[in-house]
Amino acid sequence: MIINDNIFALIMVEERFKEFSKKDIVDATTSAEAIFCLSAENRDQVDELVNKALASGGKPSNAPQDHGFMYGWGFQDLDGHIWEVVYMDENAINQA
Repeated sequence: MIINDNIFALIMVEERFKEFSKKDIVDATTSAEAIFCLSAENRDQVDELVNKALASGGKPSNAPQDHGFMYGWGFQDLDGHIWEVVYMDENAINQA
């Protein structure tokens, strides 16, 4: 899956994935193995990406979080993996 010009996600069936690791494969619907985070260019893009994921069958993993200088929202994909989309206002951080 192409996320943007610099980010790609390799999505594979479980049997193929098992060839890449000797560890047990967790059930992402009941266990969290990682949180994948994507940076957004602004708050609207955070909402746009998460709303697209939800419209495609994803589930919210949390409510939108607004910390002033940082805004984020997350979803679970169809397999239960957790994705976060975050915008950070670098100008606000540099002023702190």
